Amino acid sequence: EYKDGQAAPSNPSLFVRFPRSFVGHGAPLVRPPESPQLDYEGEIVIVIGKAGRRIAEANALSHIAALSLCNEGTIRDWVRHAKFNVTQGKNFDRSGSIGPWLVPFTDAEQIADIALTARVNGEIRQQDRTSRMIFSFRKIIAYVSTFTTLVPGDIIVTGTPTGAGARFEPPIWLKPGDVIEVEADGIGMLQNSVVDEEAA
Repeated sequence: EYKDGQAAPSNPSLFVRFPRSFVGHGAPLVRPPESPQLDYEGEIVIVIGKAGRRIAEANALSHIAALSLCNEGTIRDWVRHAKFNVTQGKNFDRSGSIGPWLVPFTDAEQIADIALTARVNGEIRQQDRTSRMIFSFRKIIAYVSTFTTLVPGDIIVTGTPTGAGARFEPPIWLKPGDVIEVEADGIGMLQNSVVDEEAA
């Protein structure tokens, strides 16, 4: 999450996302028949390379192996189906993407103050800098590792700036044919189109 003028929460909001909910760079996101409210969220991904539990913030970055990007596709109305539960709206098959690269993590400057941008059909919808994140990468790793052991290959998607389609009035949902680009300095550009799910 990035600062947007509202009071900052004390701790990050978390949910689990299943591997089947992601596609790779260049593959289409799939809009399900249950809802037209497919939304985008551009985010930076950290990939864990060294295991740890209760990792201290001071040591947290040493546990990162690589960086990537995520379009954390979300079915908005399904996120609001139940109190305390966004899992179902964040896990529709092939609704999000990760890629295009695993960029080796070498030093803190790679993520300290870099630009993150999301575009839909060439129009900038989200744009911010990592220095404005509510919770630092160090804090996120330390917090998550408090309750679960992080192991190599674990992926943490770190939050999105304001500007997702749900924030517009009226909301602007993704539709078939749209092209979404998520880009960050030194990490690359993740691009995906959108298709409707084919009937079984």
